[in-house]
Amino acid sequence: MGKLPTMIDLDNQTNLDIDIDRLENIANALSSQDVELIITDDDSMQKLNAEHRGKESSTDVLSFPLETPFTEQNIFSMPLGSIVISQNYVKNKAKELGHTNQDELSLLFIHGMLHLLGFDHEIDSGEMREKEKETIEMFHLPKSLIVRTEE
Repeated sequence: MGKLPTMIDLDNQTNLDIDIDRLENIANALSSQDVELIITDDDSMQKLNAEHRGKESSTDVLSFPLETPFTEQNIFSMPLGSIVISQNYVKNKAKELGHTNQDELSLLFIHGMLHLLGFDHEIDSGEMREKEKETIEMFHLPKSLIVRTEE
């Protein structure tokens, strides 16, 4: 019996058009577990960022891994966690960098997925950057978040 494809439980609280099939292809390349994706506005992002990271500003993407033992995740097909992305950030960055909203959304989604999988660019030795670069190239996307911030 083959593995079922990763499903994204989408909660789009905005008017942003989303190609969910494209995001599910990315998710499948990274994990076999389902994931929740929430697209929201800057106000909601600011509140989440303040509550969970102690930062009073909005941000582009937040990841919330599901805190369950690894064995339970496998037995019960538990989702990997939740990714929250700011619609405002997607639109502004896409316009600024001259690519589509979907490309920007895909970049942020990859970044969020890697955090759910345990990668952390703030403390690792470049492993997250490498995996992000590899995934971006696989899906023919423009430069990543980490690469952009390093330039």
